[in-house]
Amino acid sequence: MNFLAHIYLSGDDELLTIGNFVADGIRGNKYKTYPKKVQAGIMLHRAIDTFTDAHPTFRQSTKRLHKNYGHYSGVIVDIFYDHFLAKNWKNYSSIALDKYVDDFYHSLNKNFEILPARFKHLTPIMIEHNWLVSYATLDGIQNILNGMNQRTKGKSKMNEATNELKEFYSEFEKDFTSFFQELQSFAITKKNEVEKQFKI
Repeated sequence: MNFLAHIYLSGDDELLTIGNFVADGIRGNKYKTYPKKVQAGIMLHRAIDTFTDAHPTFRQSTKRLHKNYGHYSGVIVDIFYDHFLAKNWKNYSSIALDKYVDDFYHSLNKNFEILPARFKHLTPIMIEHNWLVSYATLDGIQNILNGMNQRTKGKSKMNEATNELKEFYSEFEKDFTSFFQELQSFAITKKNEVEKQFKI
């Protein structure tokens, strides 16, 4: 899953949410240098990714992209799924997306010093361009994919993936809706487990 889903699946705890958000920037056992709530968020993130990558519905989505995007297909589907979460946000939260995202940005700025280096660079850009809200529109997704393609120096051609998103829009949305319901249940259970593990 991509940023918005990881943040949403973290629940209400600020530091656990930050851990879930920054987990991709923390390798191996380096997570142990962070506060316990951040560690719990990192472990939750890793569990969500493992669940997602193995899930048959997620794999069904990636199969539509394999021919043109190879091993980048999973990353693209992560972004597509964040689009459907943002677009259908009212189905998942009573807090307006703009308000939810503003509160998260405030939390990032408040805890900026504990962010890993990659996310200290990324966070101001994310906030400036309001990525998390922009996911709700196709133009926003296009901008994200353009940036991802630039980071692969054009090798991934991810900027072209909105073609498949438009062609199979209803199929991708159906996949997301079905999958995310299962992922929410998994994340609630896993969050309880990591909170007990870290005694928080």
